[in-house]
Amino acid sequence: MYSAPALKPPTLDEVEEISKKLGLNIPLEDLKGHKEFLDKMCGQLNILKDITEPRLPVRYPRTPGYRPTEAENALNGWCWKTDIKGSPTGKLSGKKVGIKDNIGVAGVPMSVGSKMMEGHMPEYDATVVSRILDEGGVIKGKTTCEDLCFSGSSATSYNGPVLNPHDQTRSSGGSSSGNGALIASGEIDMAIGSDQGGSIRIPAAWCGIVGIKPTFGLVPYTGALTLESSIDHLGPMARTVYDCALLLEVIAGNDGLDSRQPMNIKVPEYTKLMTEEVSGMRVGLVKEGFEKCDPDIERTVRDTVQQLKTKGTTVDEISIPMHLKGCSIWIGLAFQGNYKTLIQGGGSSGKGFYPTTTQDFLEKAVKSHPRDIPPTIAPTLLLGEYLSQNYGSHFYSKAKNLERVLTDAYNTALEQYDVLMMPTICFRPTKLPPKDASILDVVSHCRGIGVYNPRAFNITGHPAITVPIQDDGSLPIGLQIVAKHYAEPTLFRIAQAVENIHKGVV
Repeated sequence: MYSAPALKPPTLDEVEEISKKLGLNIPLEDLKGHKEFLDKMCGQLNILKDITEPRLPVRYPRTPGYRPTEAENALNGWCWKTDIKGSPTGKLSGKKVGIKDNIGVAGVPMSVGSKMMEGHMPEYDATVVSRILDEGGVIKGKTTCEDLCFSGSSATSYNGPVLNPHDQTRSSGGSSSGNGALIASGEIDMAIGSDQGGSIRIPAAWCGIVGIKPTFGLVPYTGALTLESSIDHLGPMARTVYDCALLLEVIAGNDGLDSRQPMNIKVPEYTKLMTEEVSGMRVGLVKEGFEKCDPDIERTVRDTVQQLKTKGTTVDEISIPMHLKGCSIWIGLAFQGNYKTLIQGGGSSGKGFYPTTTQDFLEKAVKSHPRDIPPTIAPTLLLGEYLSQNYGSHFYSKAKNLERVLTDAYNTALEQYDVLMMPTICFRPTKLPPKDASILDVVSHCRGIGVYNPRAFNITGHPAITVPIQDDGSLPIGLQIVAKHYAEPTLFRIAQAVENIHKGVV
């Protein structure tokens, strides 16, 4: 396990070089005095080396598991197999659960889909992992994710592409790619994904399962690798709305560590609230959500939503022009935010648990193996450095301000409607790039995933669920449903109604 070295005070030459780089140009005599102060501060910082950090609890024994063989991994959805058992009883008793490989499981390798992270083994269980084990879930392994989780396709993991179970020549979606494939194929019952720009909802939609990005902060992110703390979400994926609601009951609520979370979150028993009728509910079908939509997807979505009228709902087509600006705002946050996290090592902000061994491992890998930075992230870092050098944090800060404008636009609509609806993704799962594809072709493929519908709600933090609505043997289609902050009970009620329509349940 990598351990940061003792802090060595800077030499006078190094202090002078830093002074010039920062544009301070401090006279040499003054620098000598500053260096004496820096020597004392480095001495104080070295005291921290001998103080034991608090750790997240690891309550259940386990073995490290093993890397699956090709025969055990037909879709390449597993990066590591385990059989970690927790409590013998609980809400998840008997459920087989997968954990996306950017979420810490103590004593089990965590590569985050990247060659850069190969060999890293966390010594902590993420909060969501502990909660699953406390409720009787069995963790069957770490699921394949995209390289550093920065792709909406399933083509970039250094373990190889994850195949769509409905057509193995096509993408399963990303970056929680393994979750979608393994749940859809029946190998696991449910999984935890992370979602910064649709990474739960894209693979759920393309694999024909259910996935929810909960309200921002409802589920503690503690113990998962961050990309940009203001858009980080963890959430459930499963074959049914009920199982997603059940898993959310288990993992939601304050852990006292994650500064993303507001105080005193109340977590209802979502599964007990799903039996309520949807009669009288109002649905806003967002016109802008059909931008550049495949005609058959638009027709299927509209037909499904219209069928809700038979259950007593009101359906209106509405316009939210700011919806189409969401992708640009997301780029302002995610690109420079990811640059700061990965290159500058900022990680999460605020109080909380910082997985220092994981952060140290990644920061060392970035410096010592820069050529292993994935091609999907390289343009992000180039843009982040360019913006930082020439524009400071202007566009990041403006995106943060516009986040409020976008949030207000949805909130205004949600004052009149219980939920908003639109396609999750406006086109079918794409063909995976050929094995001999160039780096630029792979990047172009991954960047081409149309994610403007999912991305907007990472910015605003509204809960958003995708439910499959196609069952004619063709490739899956997902319907995205959005509700007010912390209105997950409403989301599950209407999602259950949509699922019943999909399954032909009256």
